[in-house]
Amino acid sequence: MRPRPAPSGAVLALFGPTASGKSRIAQELAERTGGELVSADSMQAYRGLPILTNQPERPTRLVGVWALDHEGSVGEYADLAHAAIDEVLAAGRTPIVVGGTGLYLRAALAELELPPAPEPGARERSETAYDALGPGGAHALLAACDPGAAAAVHPNDRRRVVRALELAERGGPARRRDRLWEGETRHPTHVFGLELDPAVLERRIVERAQLMFEEGVEAEVRRALTRPISAAARRAIGIDEIASLPPAEALAALVVRTRRFAAYQRKWQRRIPGLVSVRADRPAGEIADEILEVAGARERLPARRAG
Repeated sequence: MRPRPAPSGAVLALFGPTASGKSRIAQELAERTGGELVSADSMQAYRGLPILTNQPERPTRLVGVWALDHEGSVGEYADLAHAAIDEVLAAGRTPIVVGGTGLYLRAALAELELPPAPEPGARERSETAYDALGPGGAHALLAACDPGAAAAVHPNDRRRVVRALELAERGGPARRRDRLWEGETRHPTHVFGLELDPAVLERRIVERAQLMFEEGVEAEVRRALTRPISAAARRAIGIDEIASLPPAEALAALVVRTRRFAAYQRKWQRRIPGLVSVRADRPAGEIADEILEVAGARERLPARRAG
């Protein structure tokens, strides 16, 4: 297929819930524009779990860049993503940033103000406080230290309460999630979000989970867990269930966790300013054509930056 013009000097970004077809649509965009794909997925950054993390077949920057024992962070990813996007643009090509991790997408597109890394022992102290006080007590402690952070997190969300307590220990308020999309992107950017009927998305989630088991995800997870693995990589959806449950139960648990994550992604999608929604219940090529048509039309309008 002959490449067709893409927005000049601009970045295309594609977001959507898991199983909505992001990878196929992004590949169609790359085929049509001669552009390069850049992953904005926190788990695809790890190598060793290609089936579980649904890594794309087409060469994609920032896929498989970290070993499983590496404790990756959004700050480290941001530096890699900025370098990749700048390199693609410098070559006169279109970066196509695609992923389902909202924070990583924002980090790729903008200079994101990130909270400081915890001091040594802070994580352990916060976790001990949460377990000793219980969800209600830990949340009350957070409210006393940082009322704004406490208002933004549920007491039962252990990971986020613990992280907020870490930040409070350093004397600084937690970064508010509703401020993440303030400010300009680093380059002119067109952000598109995939919309899919919940029943269709549910069916796709089930089908994809079943396909993972057919392709050998159980053996993949067993191999991965024979080697050191970081806490960040261990958060891959389904890894613990597949490692510890019989196949039928692991499949069911994977579907449940993926469904919850998709709901979380849809909430993220609603927070992205300037995002153009496109229906994802059509052939990937048709969706890619619509995205390019809309992006081209926006390029002909007075220049503006998303975000």
